[in-house]
Amino acid sequence: MRLRSALRCLAVALSALPVACGTAQKTTMEQAISAHPTTRAAGRYGGPRRRVGVVEFENKTAYGQGRLGGAAADILTTELVKTGSFIVVERQKLDQVLAEQRKGLTGAIDDESAAKMGSVLGLNAVVVGTISNFGRETRGKEFILGNSKKQEATVTVDVRVVDAETGRVLHADSGQGSARVKTGEIMGFGSQAGFGERLEGDALRAAISRLALNIEAQVNKQPWSCRVADVEDEKIYLDAGEDSGLNIGDRLKVYRLGREIRSPTTGKVTGHTQRQLGVIEVSEFGENGTVIATLVQGKSPGKGDLAKLGR
Repeated sequence: MRLRSALRCLAVALSALPVACGTAQKTTMEQAISAHPTTRAAGRYGGPRRRVGVVEFENKTAYGQGRLGGAAADILTTELVKTGSFIVVERQKLDQVLAEQRKGLTGAIDDESAAKMGSVLGLNAVVVGTISNFGRETRGKEFILGNSKKQEATVTVDVRVVDAETGRVLHADSGQGSARVKTGEIMGFGSQAGFGERLEGDALRAAISRLALNIEAQVNKQPWSCRVADVEDEKIYLDAGEDSGLNIGDRLKVYRLGREIRSPTTGKVTGHTQRQLGVIEVSEFGENGTVIATLVQGKSPGKGDLAKLGR
Protein backbone atom coordinates (compact mmCIF):
# COMPACT_ATOMS: atom_id res chain seq x y z
CA MET A 1 0.00 0.00 0.00
CA ARG A 2 2.76 2.39 0.89
CA LEU A 3 4.61 1.62 -2.34
CA ARG A 4 1.41 2.06 -4.36
CA SER A 5 0.72 5.44 -2.64
CA ALA A 6 4.28 6.61 -3.32
CA LEU A 7 4.03 5.60 -6.97
CA ARG A 8 0.71 7.41 -7.28
CA CYS A 9 2.27 10.65 -5.87
CA LEU A 10 5.22 10.30 -8.22
CA ALA A 11 2.88 9.87 -11.20
CA VAL A 12 0.98 13.03 -10.24
CA ALA A 13 4.26 14.98 -9.94
CA LEU A 14 5.51 13.73 -13.29
CA SER A 15 2.21 14.56 -15.02
CA ALA A 16 2.50 18.13 -13.76
CA LEU A 17 6.13 18.45 -14.82
CA PRO A 18 5.62 19.93 -18.33
CA VAL A 19 3.27 22.56 -16.96
CA ALA A 20 5.62 23.43 -14.13
CA CYS A 21 8.60 23.75 -16.45
CA GLY A 22 6.60 25.80 -18.93
CA THR A 23 5.37 28.34 -16.43
CA ALA A 24 8.19 28.42 -13.91
CA GLN A 25 9.82 31.62 -15.09
CA LYS A 26 8.12 34.97 -14.89
CA THR A 27 9.51 38.49 -14.94
CA THR A 28 7.59 41.50 -13.69
CA MET A 29 8.52 45.15 -13.57
CA GLU A 30 7.21 48.08 -11.64
CA GLN A 31 8.21 51.73 -11.40
CA ALA A 32 7.51 54.22 -8.66
CA ILE A 33 8.71 57.71 -7.93
CA SER A 34 10.48 58.55 -4.68
CA ALA A 35 8.93 60.08 -1.57
CA HIS A 36 8.90 63.55 -3.13
CA PRO A 37 7.75 62.96 -6.72
CA THR A 38 7.83 65.51 -9.49
CA THR A 39 4.40 65.20 -11.07
CA ARG A 40 4.02 64.93 -14.81
CA ALA A 41 3.68 68.49 -16.11
CA ALA A 42 2.57 69.22 -19.65
CA GLY A 43 4.93 71.63 -21.38
CA ARG A 44 3.17 74.79 -22.47
CA TYR A 45 5.42 75.07 -25.52
CA GLY A 46 6.60 72.28 -27.77
CA GLY A 47 8.17 73.68 -30.92
CA PRO A 48 11.21 72.22 -32.65
CA ARG A 49 13.28 69.45 -31.16
CA ARG A 50 15.87 70.36 -28.53
CA ARG A 51 19.51 69.25 -28.67
CA VAL A 52 20.40 67.46 -25.43
CA GLY A 53 23.18 65.29 -24.09
CA VAL A 54 23.11 62.56 -21.45
CA VAL A 55 26.27 62.15 -19.38
CA GLU A 56 27.22 58.73 -18.02
CA PHE A 57 25.53 58.32 -14.64
CA GLU A 58 27.66 58.36 -11.52
CA ASN A 59 27.27 55.04 -9.72
CA LYS A 60 27.42 55.64 -5.96
CA THR A 61 26.71 52.00 -5.12
CA ALA A 62 29.16 49.15 -4.70
CA TYR A 63 27.39 47.07 -7.35
CA GLY A 64 28.05 47.16 -11.08
CA GLN A 65 30.95 49.62 -11.08
CA GLY A 66 32.06 50.41 -14.62
CA ARG A 67 28.81 49.04 -16.04
CA LEU A 68 25.62 50.44 -14.49
CA GLY A 69 26.44 54.13 -15.09
CA GLY A 70 26.83 53.68 -18.83
CA ALA A 71 23.80 51.40 -19.03
CA ALA A 72 21.61 53.97 -17.26
CA ALA A 73 22.73 56.74 -19.65
CA ASP A 74 22.03 54.51 -22.67
CA ILE A 75 18.54 53.67 -21.42
CA LEU A 76 17.68 57.32 -20.79
CA THR A 77 19.05 58.27 -24.22
CA THR A 78 16.77 55.70 -25.85
CA GLU A 79 13.74 56.88 -23.87
CA LEU A 80 14.39 60.54 -24.75
CA VAL A 81 14.74 59.75 -28.46
CA LYS A 82 11.46 57.82 -28.35
CA THR A 83 9.60 60.94 -27.18
CA GLY A 84 10.34 62.60 -30.53
CA SER A 85 11.15 65.90 -28.78
CA PHE A 86 14.94 65.65 -28.73
CA ILE A 87 18.04 65.33 -30.85
CA VAL A 88 20.39 63.47 -28.50
CA VAL A 89 24.11 63.93 -29.06
CA GLU A 90 26.27 60.81 -28.94
CA ARG A 91 27.80 60.20 -25.53
CA GLN A 92 31.23 59.74 -27.09
CA LYS A 93 31.26 63.42 -28.05
CA LEU A 94 30.23 64.40 -24.54
CA ASP A 95 32.98 62.28 -23.05
CA GLN A 96 35.61 63.87 -25.30
CA VAL A 97 34.62 67.42 -24.37
CA LEU A 98 34.27 66.54 -20.69
CA ALA A 99 37.70 64.90 -20.59
CA GLU A 100 39.26 68.01 -22.11
CA GLN A 101 37.51 70.29 -19.62
CA ARG A 102 38.28 68.29 -16.51
CA LYS A 103 41.87 67.29 -17.41
CA GLY A 104 42.28 64.51 -14.89
CA LEU A 105 39.82 65.74 -12.28
CA THR A 106 37.64 63.05 -10.70
CA GLY A 107 34.31 63.01 -8.93
CA ALA A 108 30.80 64.05 -9.83
CA ILE A 109 30.09 66.45 -12.68
CA ASP A 110 28.84 69.75 -11.31
CA ASP A 111 26.21 71.91 -12.99
CA GLU A 112 28.71 74.50 -14.23
CA SER A 113 30.85 71.85 -15.95
CA ALA A 114 27.76 70.35 -17.56
CA ALA A 115 26.66 73.77 -18.84
CA LYS A 116 30.09 74.54 -20.32
CA MET A 117 30.15 71.19 -22.07
CA GLY A 118 26.66 71.78 -23.46
CA SER A 119 27.63 75.23 -24.71
CA VAL A 120 30.66 73.84 -26.57
CA LEU A 121 28.46 71.26 -28.32
CA GLY A 122 25.61 73.67 -29.03
CA LEU A 123 23.17 71.86 -26.74
CA ASN A 124 20.04 73.24 -25.12
CA ALA A 125 20.37 71.06 -22.03
CA VAL A 126 22.56 68.41 -20.42
CA VAL A 127 21.19 65.57 -18.27
CA VAL A 128 23.33 64.49 -15.32
CA GLY A 129 22.36 61.40 -13.34
CA THR A 130 23.28 59.34 -10.29
CA ILE A 131 22.54 55.75 -9.30
CA SER A 132 22.04 56.28 -5.59
CA ASN A 133 20.85 52.83 -4.54
CA PHE A 134 20.96 49.30 -5.90
CA GLY A 135 19.74 46.24 -4.07
CA ARG A 136 19.30 42.60 -4.93
CA GLU A 137 17.69 39.72 -3.11
CA THR A 138 17.40 35.99 -3.72
CA ARG A 139 14.90 33.81 -1.87
CA GLY A 140 14.27 30.09 -2.34
CA LYS A 141 12.09 27.21 -1.16
CA GLU A 142 12.89 23.50 -1.09
CA PHE A 143 10.26 20.82 -1.74
CA ILE A 144 10.40 17.03 -1.68
CA LEU A 145 10.69 16.80 -5.47
CA GLY A 146 11.99 20.22 -6.38
CA ASN A 147 12.63 23.83 -5.48
CA SER A 148 11.73 27.37 -6.45
CA LYS A 149 13.73 30.60 -6.40
CA LYS A 150 12.76 34.24 -6.59
CA GLN A 151 15.26 36.97 -7.47
CA GLU A 152 14.59 40.70 -7.28
CA ALA A 153 16.58 43.82 -8.18
CA THR A 154 15.67 47.34 -7.06
CA VAL A 155 17.34 50.55 -8.13
CA THR A 156 16.96 54.27 -7.40
CA VAL A 157 18.23 56.95 -9.78
CA ASP A 158 18.40 60.74 -9.50
CA VAL A 159 18.64 63.12 -12.47
CA ARG A 160 19.23 66.84 -13.01
CA VAL A 161 18.58 68.71 -16.24
CA VAL A 162 20.99 71.64 -16.62
CA ASP A 163 20.36 74.55 -18.99
CA ALA A 164 23.43 74.78 -21.25
CA GLU A 165 23.15 78.56 -21.57
CA THR A 166 22.79 79.51 -17.92
CA GLY A 167 23.89 76.49 -15.87
CA ARG A 168 20.57 76.66 -14.05
CA VAL A 169 18.94 73.38 -13.01
CA LEU A 170 15.71 73.19 -15.00
CA HIS A 171 14.47 69.97 -13.48
CA ALA A 172 15.43 67.45 -10.80
CA ASP A 173 13.73 64.14 -10.18
CA SER A 174 14.13 60.67 -8.67
CA GLY A 175 12.83 57.33 -9.85
CA GLN A 176 12.73 53.85 -8.37
CA GLY A 177 12.26 50.63 -10.30
CA SER A 178 12.28 46.92 -9.60
CA ALA A 179 12.36 43.70 -11.60
CA ARG A 180 11.67 40.14 -10.46
CA VAL A 181 12.22 36.69 -11.89
CA LYS A 182 10.91 33.37 -10.59
CA THR A 183 12.48 30.02 -11.44
CA GLY A 184 11.50 26.48 -10.51
CA GLU A 185 12.82 22.94 -10.76
CA ILE A 186 11.19 19.50 -10.29
CA MET A 187 13.38 16.40 -10.09
CA GLY A 188 16.20 18.15 -11.92
CA PHE A 189 13.96 19.55 -14.68
CA GLY A 190 13.02 23.19 -15.03
CA SER A 191 14.74 26.56 -15.24
CA GLN A 192 17.81 27.74 -13.41
CA ALA A 193 18.94 31.37 -13.51
CA GLY A 194 21.74 33.36 -11.97
CA PHE A 195 21.50 37.03 -11.13
CA GLY A 196 22.15 38.44 -14.59
CA GLU A 197 22.55 41.77 -16.32
CA ARG A 198 19.08 41.48 -17.85
CA LEU A 199 17.44 41.70 -14.44
CA GLU A 200 19.41 44.79 -13.44
CA GLY A 201 18.70 46.32 -16.87
CA ASP A 202 14.97 45.78 -16.42
CA ALA A 203 15.09 47.49 -13.02
CA LEU A 204 17.02 50.45 -14.47
CA ARG A 205 14.58 50.84 -17.36
CA ALA A 206 11.62 50.75 -14.97
CA ALA A 207 13.15 53.56 -12.90
CA ILE A 208 14.13 55.72 -15.87
CA SER A 209 11.15 55.45 -18.24
CA ARG A 210 8.93 57.78 -16.18
CA LEU A 211 11.78 60.27 -15.78
CA ALA A 212 12.05 60.73 -19.54
CA LEU A 213 8.46 61.96 -19.70
CA ASN A 214 9.09 64.48 -16.94
CA ILE A 215 12.28 65.70 -18.59
CA GLU A 216 10.41 66.21 -21.86
CA ALA A 217 7.69 68.25 -20.15
CA GLN A 218 10.08 70.49 -18.22
CA VAL A 219 12.55 71.18 -21.03
CA ASN A 220 9.72 72.01 -23.43
CA LYS A 221 8.68 74.84 -21.14
CA GLN A 222 11.82 76.72 -22.16
CA PRO A 223 11.91 78.74 -25.41
CA TRP A 224 13.75 76.92 -28.20
CA SER A 225 17.11 78.47 -28.98
CA CYS A 226 20.34 77.99 -30.89
CA ARG A 227 23.48 79.93 -31.76
CA VAL A 228 24.26 81.73 -35.01
CA ALA A 229 26.90 79.60 -36.75
CA ASP A 230 27.94 82.12 -39.43
CA VAL A 231 26.81 85.14 -41.42
CA GLU A 232 27.62 85.73 -45.08
CA ASP A 233 26.14 88.54 -47.15
CA GLU A 234 22.43 88.50 -46.26
CA LYS A 235 22.33 84.85 -45.20
CA ILE A 236 22.36 83.96 -41.52
CA TYR A 237 23.36 80.33 -40.89
CA LEU A 238 21.98 78.81 -37.69
CA ASP A 239 23.59 76.05 -35.66
CA ALA A 240 20.59 73.81 -36.34
CA GLY A 241 19.54 71.40 -39.04
CA GLU A 242 16.31 70.67 -40.83
CA ASP A 243 15.87 67.72 -38.46
CA SER A 244 15.39 70.21 -35.60
CA GLY A 245 11.85 70.83 -36.82
CA LEU A 246 12.18 74.50 -37.76
CA ASN A 247 9.96 75.51 -40.68
CA ILE A 248 10.24 78.04 -43.45
CA GLY A 249 8.72 81.27 -42.15
CA ASP A 250 9.53 80.70 -38.46
CA ARG A 251 10.75 83.90 -36.83
CA LEU A 252 13.41 84.10 -34.13
CA LYS A 253 14.68 86.98 -32.04
CA VAL A 254 18.45 87.37 -31.98
CA TYR A 255 20.45 88.55 -28.97
CA ARG A 256 24.03 89.61 -28.25
CA LEU A 257 25.19 88.09 -24.98
CA GLY A 258 27.14 90.25 -22.58
CA ARG A 259 28.83 89.73 -19.25
CA GLU A 260 28.18 86.76 -16.99
CA ILE A 261 25.62 87.07 -14.22
CA ARG A 262 26.73 85.30 -11.05
CA SER A 263 24.78 84.44 -7.94
CA PRO A 264 25.97 86.62 -5.03
CA THR A 265 25.52 83.69 -2.63
CA THR A 266 26.97 80.73 -4.57
CA GLY A 267 29.19 82.50 -7.08
CA LYS A 268 27.84 80.29 -9.87
CA VAL A 269 26.98 81.66 -13.30
CA THR A 270 23.20 81.98 -13.65
CA GLY A 271 23.12 83.58 -17.09
CA HIS A 272 24.34 86.48 -19.21
CA THR A 273 23.13 89.96 -19.94
CA GLN A 274 21.28 90.07 -23.26
CA ARG A 275 20.72 92.83 -25.79
CA GLN A 276 18.19 92.20 -28.55
CA LEU A 277 19.55 92.92 -32.01
CA GLY A 278 16.62 92.15 -34.27
CA VAL A 279 14.35 89.51 -35.75
CA ILE A 280 15.26 86.89 -38.36
CA GLU A 281 13.10 84.55 -40.43
CA VAL A 282 13.90 81.03 -41.66
CA SER A 283 14.08 81.31 -45.44
CA GLU A 284 15.63 78.07 -46.71
CA PHE A 285 17.53 74.90 -45.93
CA GLY A 286 21.05 74.70 -47.27
CA GLU A 287 23.59 71.94 -47.72
CA ASN A 288 23.09 69.02 -45.33
CA GLY A 289 19.85 70.61 -44.11
CA THR A 290 21.51 73.66 -42.55
CA VAL A 291 18.91 76.25 -41.50
CA ILE A 292 19.38 79.61 -43.27
CA ALA A 293 17.58 82.77 -42.18
CA THR A 294 17.37 86.39 -43.32
CA LEU A 295 17.03 89.61 -41.33
CA VAL A 296 13.51 91.07 -41.26
CA GLN A 297 13.90 93.66 -38.51
CA GLY A 298 16.69 95.44 -36.63
CA LYS A 299 20.40 94.71 -36.77
CA SER A 300 21.95 91.56 -38.25
CA PRO A 301 23.53 89.19 -35.70
CA GLY A 302 27.06 87.87 -35.76
CA LYS A 303 28.64 84.48 -35.27
CA GLY A 304 27.93 83.16 -31.78
CA ASP A 305 24.88 85.32 -31.11
CA LEU A 306 21.79 83.69 -29.61
CA ALA A 307 18.59 83.07 -31.58
CA LYS A 308 15.34 82.35 -29.73
CA LEU A 309 12.09 81.16 -31.25
CA GLY A 310 9.13 83.29 -30.15
CA ARG A 311 6.44 81.72 -28.00
